[in-house]
Formats: sequence, C-alpha cells, structure tokens
Amino acid sequence: MGKILFKQYAPFIILMVVAVFALFTPLLPNFDEGKYNGADIAFMLIAAALVFLMTPGLAFFYGGMVHRKNVLSTMIKSVVAAGVITVLWVVVGFSLAFGTSIGGFIGDPRTFFFFQGVNSGPSWSLAATIPLSLFAVFQLMFAIITPGLVVGAVAERIRFTSYILFIVLFALLVYSPLAHWTWHPDGFLFKMGVLDFAGGTVVHISAGMAALAGALVLKRRKSHLEHKEVPPANIPYVLIGTGLLWFGWFGFNAGSAVGAGSLAVSSFITTNTAAGAAGLSWMFFDVARGKKPSVLGFCIGAVVGLVAITPGAGFVSIPSSIFIGAIAAVISNLVVSWKQKTSLDDTLDVFPCHGVGGIVGMLLTGIFATKTVNSAGADGLFYGNPEFFFTQLKGAVIVIIFSFVVSFVIFKLINLVQPIRVTSEEEEEGLDATQHDEKYSQGTLIVAGQEVENK
Repeated sequence: MGKILFKQYAPFIILMVVAVFALFTPLLPNFDEGKYNGADIAFMLIAAALVFLMTPGLAFFYGGMVHRKNVLSTMIKSVVAAGVITVLWVVVGFSLAFGTSIGGFIGDPRTFFFFQGVNSGPSWSLAATIPLSLFAVFQLMFAIITPGLVVGAVAERIRFTSYILFIVLFALLVYSPLAHWTWHPDGFLFKMGVLDFAGGTVVHISAGMAALAGALVLKRRKSHLEHKEVPPANIPYVLIGTGLLWFGWFGFNAGSAVGAGSLAVSSFITTNTAAGAAGLSWMFFDVARGKKPSVLGFCIGAVVGLVAITPGAGFVSIPSSIFIGAIAAVISNLVVSWKQKTSLDDTLDVFPCHGVGGIVGMLLTGIFATKTVNSAGADGLFYGNPEFFFTQLKGAVIVIIFSFVVSFVIFKLINLVQPIRVTSEEEEEGLDATQHDEKYSQGTLIVAGQEVENK
C-alpha cells in the first residue's frame, strides 16, 4: 500500500520541490539589447515558435494513425513532453547539453543550473547576434519534440507513467549528451568534423534507435500477434499533422542558421524541396509497386523527406535536396515493407522513417555537402572529398550504437521499477479509457464515463 501511495504522489512531490527550490535561485539582470541584432532576435523567436508547433503537429500525425481507442493516449504522450522537458531543461538539461564541456562528452550541470546566467550571460559562441536565453529556448524546442517521436513505436501498449519516466531518462542520458557531442564546439563529434545542421543525429537517429529499443522491450501488441489490421482513426488528422510538421520544420531547419541571413533562406528552400520530392517519391513508388496513391503515403513520405534533409539543410544545394528527398523516401519505404514481414512491432514505423531517414540524411550530407553553400561546412564525396563522407559514417555509427544501447537499458530499467506495459485487458479496452479515463470517437467525446457533445 505504501509503495502504491509513493508512486502516486512522487511526481507531484518532485515537481513541488523543484518549484520551491526555483524561488531561491539568484536573480540577475536581463541582457543588454544593444549588444544584439534585432532582426536576428525576431527571426529566432519566430523559428522557436515554429519548432514548438511541430509538437502538436506530431500529436495529430500520430493520433490519426492509431486505433480510435488509443487516439488521446497517443496524442498526450507527444504533448506532455512540452511540460516535462521544459522544466527539466531549465533545471539541468541546457547545462548538460551546452554547459562547460567535461571531456567533450557532457556539459557541467552547474553551468546554467536553473538557468542561472542564461538571461544575462554572453551569447553562445556560434550564435553571437542573439541572446544566450533565446538560443537556449530555441534548443529547448528540439529537446521537447525528440522523445515525442518515440511515441509512435510504443503506441497502444505503454503505460503513461512509464512513458513520463522514459522522457526524463532519455533527455538526461541520451539527448543531452548527443547535443553536447554534436553541437558544442568542444563536443567530440564536433571536433571530429561531423556535420549535423539541425538534428539528423541528435534528434532523428536518437529517436529512431530509441523507438527500435522500445519496440523490442515492449514486444508485440495482441493485434500484431493476431495479424489484425488496425484501421487509422482519422486520416484527416494525419494530413493536418503533416501540414503542421512541414510548416514547423521551416523553423527547425532555417532557424538552425541562428540568424536571418542567406543561409537561413537556403535552408528554408532545401527543406521545402526535399519534403515535396519525398512525398511524391513515396506515393509514386507505391503506385509503381501496384498500390493506389494514398493520403498516408504522401504524408509519410513528406515527413521522411523532412527528416532526411535535416542534417544537411544548411550544407547542401537546392537541387541536391530533390535527390535527397526522393532517395530517402524510397529507402524508408523499402524498410517499412521489410519490417512488415518481421515480428518487429514498431506501431507507426518510427525506426524506418526517423531512424533510417536520419541515417540516410547524414550519409547523403557526407556526399553532397559543399562549401559553396556554407563556407563553415565541408565538401562532400560528390565534390571530391571522400574523407568527409567517412567522417559522417563514423559519426552516424557512434550515435546509432549509443542511442540504441542506452535507450534499451532505460526501457529495461523502467520495467524493473514498474511494469512498462499495460495489461492485456487494458490493451484490449484501449489506453484512452484505462490510462486517462477518457475516450474519443468521431462524433462523441466521453469524459469520466459520461458522453458529452463533441462539436
């Protein structure tokens, strides 16, 4: 009984302790506005807001594809990360990712503990025209959406409380170290010469490998074992989610230029071009294989294109982005087809789309990157520099192994603390009802057992 009560009260108690502790954090004056570029500040505020929009976009994208008895439980898992990661980022996450480097592997947690000095300290070394606090909040949006991507692989069977614990551990043990390795000037992947403009390794490979680990630990759903086809709850939701993701991705990639300049413009255009090419590639490839063109096919393909262009958005040319999007969509499509013939139950194909898409994007960046687009980057294999391609390959392999192993251990550790998976009865009834006491069906919203009109 005592153990049950502890688990019930522990999250609230921890949050209250953090809230009280925050009251005693030393106050420092705000940054001097005269030191920074107003246009860049405005641009980066908009970019950060666009990246945040991707989180509800992801909720619609995933929520529309699961069974209708699991729509709300799937959507809240994406959105709740905005709460968990925001608090964690302010307390210690930003310090671990971008604090004073400890051996190139992790930031000193004391550097910006509770955001001390963030609002008044010197700007980030690679973003000199904007305040450090703006850079920190822009990076927060990346940290929010990354664990949300994993939801699609473990949907329809993971306990909500276990998923909350996963978010915390993933952010501390996987995301923050990878962000430090890749984007901190003293990070070891950064020093190695690995280029990841907006998160091919940090966001997509890490989430894709965590998704694979989660699917393996949670094992197969009953419907998957019985080879039952799960009808998407609401395909228009998927279309809405795709639109929001595509729109938000302009902030994701163009914003990674950390300034309103030509590099941001180039990144914006490569992002849009790759998404369009990938959506068409996925749909036309399906048609070539005897299927009908589908809404889901175009939407999934477009997202794969957005994933694949992310690491190279600010390093490759606009024409190259057509090739990157088209090829990435075909490869991910083939991996999805292969996965369907195996016993792997990655509910919404997160590993084939985000994991494989991120890997393909990193490697194609190693081929098509050019200093003509970004003098701070490198020339790739296509421009006579095979060494850079192998640098990208080594970086991708390191991130793949680290993300999978640590995520697998996290899922196993959580399962020791409490059952990570719902019971078969709860799975049959649906997670909306059993985890949240809410149900959504087209036309009716049921809250706490009571039907209400769903306008």
